[in-house]
Amino acid sequence: MNRLRFGLRTLALLVAAGSLLTAVVQAVEPNIGQMSPTGVQRGTEVDVTFNGSRLGDAKQLLFYSPGIEVKSLTPDKDNKVVAKLAIAADCRLGIHAVRLASAGGISNMRTFTVGPMPEVAEVEPNNLFTAPQQVAMNVTISGTCANEDLDNYVVELKKGQRLNVECEGLRLGNVQFDPYVAILNEARFELARSDDASLLYQDSLCSIVAPEEGKYVIQVRESSFGGGGAAYRLHVGSFPRPTAVYPAGGRPGEQIQAKWIGDAAGEFTTSMTIPSTNDGQPGVYAQDDQGISPSPNPVRVIDLANALEVEPNNTFEQASPGGPAPLALNGIIEQPGDIDFHKFTAKKGQQFDVRVYARKPLRSPLDSVLVIHNAKGANITNNDDSGGPDSYARFNSPADGDYFVSVRDHLNGGGPSYVYRVEITEIKPTVVVGLPEKVQYIPTTLIVHRGNRMALMVNAQRQNFSGDFTLESTTLPPGMTLEALPFTAGKTEVPVLFTAAADANPSGALAYLHPKSADPAITMEGRFDQRTMLIRGENNNDVWGHNADRMAVALAADSPFKIDLVQPKVPLVRNGSMSLKVVATRAMGYTAPIAVKLLYNPNGVGSSVSAVIPENQNETVIPMTANANAALGVSKIVALGTGPHEGGKVEVATQFIDLTIAEQYFKFTFDKGVCEQGQATEFVAKVEKLMDFPGEATCELVGLPNGATSTPVKFTKDTTEIVFPVTVIKDARPGKYTTLMTISKFQQDGEEVAHTLGPGELRIDAPLPPKVDAPKPATTPTPMPMPTTEKPPEKKRLSRLEQLRLEKEQAEKK
Repeated sequence: MNRLRFGLRTLALLVAAGSLLTAVVQAVEPNIGQMSPTGVQRGTEVDVTFNGSRLGDAKQLLFYSPGIEVKSLTPDKDNKVVAKLAIAADCRLGIHAVRLASAGGISNMRTFTVGPMPEVAEVEPNNLFTAPQQVAMNVTISGTCANEDLDNYVVELKKGQRLNVECEGLRLGNVQFDPYVAILNEARFELARSDDASLLYQDSLCSIVAPEEGKYVIQVRESSFGGGGAAYRLHVGSFPRPTAVYPAGGRPGEQIQAKWIGDAAGEFTTSMTIPSTNDGQPGVYAQDDQGISPSPNPVRVIDLANALEVEPNNTFEQASPGGPAPLALNGIIEQPGDIDFHKFTAKKGQQFDVRVYARKPLRSPLDSVLVIHNAKGANITNNDDSGGPDSYARFNSPADGDYFVSVRDHLNGGGPSYVYRVEITEIKPTVVVGLPEKVQYIPTTLIVHRGNRMALMVNAQRQNFSGDFTLESTTLPPGMTLEALPFTAGKTEVPVLFTAAADANPSGALAYLHPKSADPAITMEGRFDQRTMLIRGENNNDVWGHNADRMAVALAADSPFKIDLVQPKVPLVRNGSMSLKVVATRAMGYTAPIAVKLLYNPNGVGSSVSAVIPENQNETVIPMTANANAALGVSKIVALGTGPHEGGKVEVATQFIDLTIAEQYFKFTFDKGVCEQGQATEFVAKVEKLMDFPGEATCELVGLPNGATSTPVKFTKDTTEIVFPVTVIKDARPGKYTTLMTISKFQQDGEEVAHTLGPGELRIDAPLPPKVDAPKPATTPTPMPMPTTEKPPEKKRLSRLEQLRLEKEQAEKK
C-alpha cells in the first residue's frame, strides 16, 4: 500500500558573513559529582572541593539559603573546583542546597549540612570493637562506610550523663545509604540501637543516659552491611535531641512556650521563637546548657492563632475550647486508644480547609483520622488519608454556632510523640507554578546564552482560582528579560521566552517566578515550587530530595549558533498541513547539524520532533498538521534548536511567532469507487466551498492500493465536483480499501495552503468468470470506418447505481 506523503519545500537563504556570531561558549553546563567535606561547622572557614565535569570555568556558587559567603572559587582542573567558604556564626543549622554557575551554564543541585560542633575525621582502621577510634564529646565525625564495614568510636561518660548520637546518611543527598547505629557498654551489652528514626526519615538516632561511669562504644554500619563507600556525618554529644516539639507551629516570628518531647534525659520546656519565614521546611532547635540539637524539629509557620488542648478532652462533652475559625488546634494522642475533641465556632456560609499536620511534615508517628461534628455531635464530614497519611476535609458552615473536631490514630496507636496540628484556614485563591521536566526525573534549569534566547514551559496548579494571571520576575541575572504569555482562565501551561542581551556578563541566579492575578481586585497567593529528587529508590521512587522556591538560571557565554522562525503569511487550516521554515545563523567554523522542534503544539496541532538543519546548511522546515478539532485563532509558538558543542550540547530558542489556525476552505464528500482488475474507473469527490481561495488548486489522490494509480487534477473556488481517473492493473489485489486521501494545495500570498481530506473508499473486484455452457460469440468482421463530420456524443459518466445495474446486465449476458 502506498504511504501517505506530504511534499516539503526547502527554500535557500543567503546569510551575510558579517552577521555570523563570532564568539562561542567555551564549555557547556557543569556537573557536580561529589563534594568534600559533606558538612561544615558554623562560624568557621573551610575549603570545600567540588569534583565533577566541565568545572574549569566556574564563576559562582549559588546557595538557596543565607549565611554562607564564598571567599574564593578556584578551578583546579576541568573536573575540580576548590571553594573557600565562610560560614556565619548565625547561619541556619541543617541542610543547605547549592548549585555552581559557569560560563557554560548551571550545574545540578548538591546539598551539604551546617552543624554546631567541631568536625572530626574518621581514622581507619576502626573496625574492631576492641580498637575503636577515641573521640571527644560534642563533635561531628565525618566518615565513610565501605561494604561490610563496621566503624567503632568510643566516648567516656560519667554516670547519669546524656549521650545522643545522630547519624546523617540519606539526608546528605548523595546515595541511598541506610545507616544503623548502636551504643554498647564495655561488656558489649547493647544499650540502644536505631535503624530508621521517624524524625530523621531513614537516618538513625540513639540516646542513652549512662548507667555508670565508663567507656561506651558507638557502632556505625549500613543496615544490611552494604555501604559502597557512602559518606556519613555522626553527631556525638550531650546536646538535647528531642523527637517532637509541642505545639508544632505558630505565627511567623512568634515566641511561645514549647514542650520538648522524647529526649533521653526527659521532657523539658523552653521559650521558642517560630521562624519568621516559611521558606523550604522550617524547623526549630532544642537548646540547653549542654548544647543545641544538630538538626531541627519541623514546625508549621502560618498566621493563625494557636489553641492548645486541655486534658481531659476524650469525649464530645469534654472538648477543648478553641475559638472562632480560622485557627490552629494543637494536641497529642498521648496513649493508645486516645481521641481528642476540640471546639471552634463558625458563621453560616463560611468555607474552610481543615487539614491535619502530623506525619507530613512534622514527622509525627500519628496516622490521623479527622471528623468534623455539628453542635449535637453528629458527623458532618470525615477523612482518613488525603494523598498521604494526614487528613483533610473541606468544611462549609451550615449555620452560626459551635462545631467540633475529633482526631485519633487510624490504628488506635498513641504515645508522647504523637503530636498534631489541625489548621482551619479560609479558602484562598492559590497558584503554584513550576517547570515541567524536560528529562524524566531531572529538574529543569534555565540556560540562556548571551545575545540569544531560550524558552521553557511553565505549568500551574490552581486552587480555588480559575481566572487570568501573569508571570513576572525581578531577580533574573542582569541583562536577561522574560516574555510570558498570559495564563488565561483554565489554562495550566504556557511557554515563556527568556532573552539575554548581547553585552550582558555571564552570571547565575536563583530567580523567583511570581504568579500575579490579572484582576487587581483579587488577592491571590502565588509561589514557585520545584522538587529535585536527589535520591531515587526502587521503581524511581522519590526517597530524598529538596523543594526549591526559586528556579536556577544561568546567563551563559555566547553560543555557536542562533535560530529564527520565518513568520508564515498563510494559516494552518483544520485537516491541513504546513512546512514551518527555521533559519540558523552560525558562528564562524560551526558546521554541526542542529536538531529543531517546537517547544509545544497548540491544541489539535502536531509537529515533527525529528527535523534537522543538516551539517553545513542553514535552514530546514518543521512539518506541521492540524486535525479537524484544532483550536481556531492565533497561537504564539516558539522552536528550540540543539547542537553538539565541546563534548556536550547547546540549546537555544527562536523568537515567538504567530500561528493562525483557520477553518478549512472546502470540504469533500467522496463517492464509493469500484473497478475490476485491469480496468479503469473514476473516483468522484463532491466539493463544498466554505471560503473563497485564489487561483487554481491542485488535488492529488493518495493512499491508493498497490497496482492502482491516478493523476492530479485542478479545481477552482467554483468547482463543485472533482473526478480522478483511476487505473487498476490486472494483478492488483482484490478487496475494499478505505485509506484513500486527497492532498489539495493552492498558493496564497506567495505561500502554500494545504488540505488533507478523506478518507475515501475504493473496491477492486476480480472479473466474473464466463459461463461454462455459453457458446463462443461469433466473430464479426470490423466494418470499414466511414468518414463523418458529426461530433460523437460525450460519454455519460454513470452513477454508482447505474454502474451496478450495468454490471448485472453484463453478467447475465455472459
